[in-house]
Amino acid sequence: MLEYIKSLLAEVNLSLWSVTAIQLSDIVDILVVAYLIYMLISWIQHTRAWSVFKGIIIIILVMALSNWLQLNTIYWLISNMFSVGIIAIIVLFQPELRRALEQIGRAGKLFGGDSQEISKNTVTEIVSAAKSMAVVKTGAIIVLERHVPLVDLVGTGIAIDASVSSELLINIFEKNTPLHDGAVIIRNNRVTAAACILPLTEQDLDTELGTRHRAAIGTSEQTDAYVIVISEESGKISVARAGKLYRGLAGQQAYDMLLEGVEEKNNA
Repeated sequence: MLEYIKSLLAEVNLSLWSVTAIQLSDIVDILVVAYLIYMLISWIQHTRAWSVFKGIIIIILVMALSNWLQLNTIYWLISNMFSVGIIAIIVLFQPELRRALEQIGRAGKLFGGDSQEISKNTVTEIVSAAKSMAVVKTGAIIVLERHVPLVDLVGTGIAIDASVSSELLINIFEKNTPLHDGAVIIRNNRVTAAACILPLTEQDLDTELGTRHRAAIGTSEQTDAYVIVISEESGKISVARAGKLYRGLAGQQAYDMLLEGVEEKNNA
């Protein structure tokens, strides 16, 4: 018996059990891949793709199970579906993929822009106008550009190029004036354009939220802009950022939130 065991051990290729020496570059490689996977999952969790991602995982498990159980028809259908499904996912989630690439571009900072620092005075004037319009329930939507250029959105409106002041903003959104229907875009401490058309979100929102709130959230989903909204029905002040709407803010709360975004941009 002992001789038999020795013969078996002799036939085993011990090289298969040898462990390659781990180098520093291997550790770095593993950590980078793990971090990228973590960031990918974290990003997906905050988008519509999260539900689809969970569905894909379930389909992969079903495909593996069908292969193990030799359910050839099911395995063939699922494997062939993936070739078409990848293209469908790219088309369906084009806005999310675009936003992800924009975030990568901002993080990389490979290309410098011509954006200027946004002053606290600009934030003060925006919030002052918002508070005044909230009292009289004047509907308004103001977009504060940060890192992502809003050139496409500016092109949908009427060029202004004026200094930011609460009086100007109030006059723009005065009811029955030519520019009140649409958004004002502020960049580099200037009112760049008014009556701009913004993208609408596809999120399911409360029925009391109108087109302005949908446009605010949609813009914050596709860009890193901060969008301040005054409701025409309730007079409440809201701020949209990163696809989320913060409703019913007091003037100081809105100021602090906008200032936080401005300081982050200026320090970048």
